[in-house]
Amino acid sequence: MEDTGKKKKGTEALNRRDFVKKSAIAAGTVLAASNSLPKIIRTAEAAQRDHILIGRPNPTTGPLAGFGEGSPWADEIAIKEINKNGGIYIKKLGKKLPIKIKMIDTESNPSKAGEAAARLIVRDKVDLMLAYHTPDTVNPVTAICERYKMPSISLDAPLEPWLGGGPYKWAYHAFWSVEKDIVPVYTGIWDEIKTNKKVGVLMANDPDGVSWSKVFKEEGGKMGYELFDLGRFPYGLQDFSPFINAWKKNKCEILLANTIPPDFITAWRQCKRLGFVPKVATVGKALLFPSVAKALGGDLANGISTEVWWSPHHPFSSSLSGMTAKQMCDRWTKETGKEWLQPLGFKYAGYEIAADALKRAASLDKDTIRQAIGATDIKTIVGPIKYNSENYARTPLVGGQWAKGTTFPWDVKITYNKTAPNIPKTGKTFAIS
Repeated sequence: MEDTGKKKKGTEALNRRDFVKKSAIAAGTVLAASNSLPKIIRTAEAAQRDHILIGRPNPTTGPLAGFGEGSPWADEIAIKEINKNGGIYIKKLGKKLPIKIKMIDTESNPSKAGEAAARLIVRDKVDLMLAYHTPDTVNPVTAICERYKMPSISLDAPLEPWLGGGPYKWAYHAFWSVEKDIVPVYTGIWDEIKTNKKVGVLMANDPDGVSWSKVFKEEGGKMGYELFDLGRFPYGLQDFSPFINAWKKNKCEILLANTIPPDFITAWRQCKRLGFVPKVATVGKALLFPSVAKALGGDLANGISTEVWWSPHHPFSSSLSGMTAKQMCDRWTKETGKEWLQPLGFKYAGYEIAADALKRAASLDKDTIRQAIGATDIKTIVGPIKYNSENYARTPLVGGQWAKGTTFPWDVKITYNKTAPNIPKTGKTFAIS
């Protein structure tokens, strides 16, 4: 099998150079336009600022839209809590300023995410950046923030792909690690089903796929799992038969995948048609949302396992209002009629971190805000956040499995919690039939 891990450094470096270059060009264009304004106009515009502006690149459309779906709902309830008593006190001004957000659709495109960040910094003059939702959004936004010395808070993207762009001075990140969290959760799920430990790998040619495949090959091998990996594939691939035939030939009883939702839907349907039914299928990124489970059609979602980074069962509360994870999920369902989504808690937590840092900074000076973020030590609705010397904090992770629901067609049950016993199990692991 192809050793794609050897390509990791070069592939990631090329991707980073590419989106930083494209985004820098866009930023330079915006900057040139901004600098063409008379100085008196730009100074007057800055003096009229009566609020704190937070930039929010968000994948509202495109293949990552499932991640972005909870916006602006989660953003707005957090902002309302922060602003209910006037906002954040700014010492130099001697008054409180309310927080406002400027959200731009990235269309799930890394280059456009970087361009959006550049526009928010250069044209909109944001005071702080909040970025979420996979390395396709977080990595380019973070890179631009580092380039323009903009304090940045990011969540909802695995640590390893994010760390690949470091070291960081202006950016701070919170989520779980592939090596330290995902691997123990996934293999913990696999160990509960009797298999031959042969694993078929399906991962895209993106920062997640490159990083995950390398880590699983190294760590899974140590644990006795044999991985069959034909290499990375591009977004939008329509024929997965070479992968499926290889898994069948090698009698793989486990499928390990990390893809965007449309690609997994295509691949899993082809698995069914070609007669590949593993005992275990554990899928990162694609199978996080009930909409994708439903989109697979029929009973194809039944038994697929995935990571669960946040749920109504997580025993955490908001630092802004005391609202519990369950109360937030219930509120979402009541107000939207939809099933809860994992990113909701992380969207909200970003504002908890931002508000806490801004209150302690009591300033709009970028470096003062940066230092305040770095000193964060707070309990949020997704768990405690305290950044280490590499500017990241790990959040807890458990494993889940899709099963037929009651109120909604599909529910993800928490079936593995040895990595975080304080998060209760709500179901038992079972083999796909």
